[in-house]
Amino acid sequence: MDKSLNKEKINIKFTDKKVYKEFNHIEVGDWIDLRTTDIITIREGQFKMIDLGVAMELPKGYEAWVAPRSSTFLKYGILQANSIAIIDNSYCGDDDYWKFLVLGTRNVTIPKGTRLCQFRIMKNQPEIEFNVVDRLKNKNRGGIGSTGEN
Repeated sequence: MDKSLNKEKINIKFTDKKVYKEFNHIEVGDWIDLRTTDIITIREGQFKMIDLGVAMELPKGYEAWVAPRSSTFLKYGILQANSIAIIDNSYCGDDDYWKFLVLGTRNVTIPKGTRLCQFRIMKNQPEIEFNVVDRLKNKNRGGIGSTGEN
């Protein structure tokens, strides 16, 4: 990774450069949108791997997290089948194109170039050593769903 000008540089390849024509010309927030490369038709109850048309060489020590955009379910009725996708840096070959694994909750046709999901690049979890104890010293919170109760 090249840190010149405080920017990380990652090699990226597209199957359809027209779909991603503005990829390097937008203000990038914490998450970066990914698009469909074809018209996608999904039937209710159908599982589908949607081609996102992008492959990357992530640097050693980094991984990408892929999640739906906030409007994806509302607009298209699809759920990400594995809740979140984690792409490690070993998935970096010339044909290792990213996919968005979804389950349809209704019949839908999604136009080519639709922004369905987003990703961010994260450092891998550091090496951790667990210390096994008989008791934890912190006070109990009150169980699952107990925060924020009035």
